[in-house]
Amino acid sequence: MLDLRIRSARAAEADALTALCVRSKAHWGYGADFMRRSAVALAVTPSMIGEGRVLVAEDRHANPVGVAAIERVGDGGKFDLARLFVLPSAIRAGVGRALFEAAVKLAEIEGGTSLLILSDPSAEAFYARLGAVRIGEGPSDAIPGRLLPLLEYAIPHRRMSG
Repeated sequence: MLDLRIRSARAAEADALTALCVRSKAHWGYGADFMRRSAVALAVTPSMIGEGRVLVAEDRHANPVGVAAIERVGDGGKFDLARLFVLPSAIRAGVGRALFEAAVKLAEIEGGTSLLILSDPSAEAFYARLGAVRIGEGPSDAIPGRLLPLLEYAIPHRRMSG
């Protein structure tokens, strides 16, 4: 496992974090047309960062190696795991797990009860290992007519000692 630090993203990093998402997605062998059509769904925008729900995993040299973002869904306790991408060189080094756990903690702090995950098919097993359960399928944000695995992770609320 890499020596990681998870922190909030900075607005000036939006382009670099978007590029990280693109590199991560392209690693799974998607073609140029698919990647072009997925550009909006891979973007990390300054406004997303401004909401305080974008997290960055950085290595011991302060280089970003992963990014995650959550978004509130409606008025209830549901959140969406809007982004979770890891540099190809850091895949299977614990970065995804660390980002997922940090995203869950952030949602919990904001009163979240569950995290919805519209998963890339290649990532479904990863989320299942972390405790997410498939609840159906959902439409791709990028490719009309493409259905993706829809999972849900129930956020375990820890009792506060006091």
